[in-house]
Amino acid sequence: MLLPVSAPFHCSLMVPAGERLAETLANISVGALARPVVTNVEAGPNQDSSRVKELLVRQVSAPVRWEDSVRTMVALGVTEFVEIGPGKVLSGLVKRITKEVSTANVEDGATLQAL
Repeated sequence: MLLPVSAPFHCSLMVPAGERLAETLANISVGALARPVVTNVEAGPNQDSSRVKELLVRQVSAPVRWEDSVRTMVALGVTEFVEIGPGKVLSGLVKRITKEVSTANVEDGATLQAL
């Protein structure tokens, strides 16, 4: 089910953490984005560097739109997903959403070299 961007759902307990993140991000400059980034907040691509901080802050307390994000990336032509970190939970979730893509996992130097 797709939720509109303006959906009122959020975790109010995490709002203070988002505010602290906003304070930290205030002193950081964001350069031009080389590629669009599909955000968990909107489940759509963003290539506007002026929106990066706002989207990161919103992401702290907003619902994660994982399935919508994966489907958006596939619709945009993404065919390979690389999960970085220990385990393969996200790779497994991607495969449950769509069989049209390949997944890989990088959790250390050896798996990076193998990729």
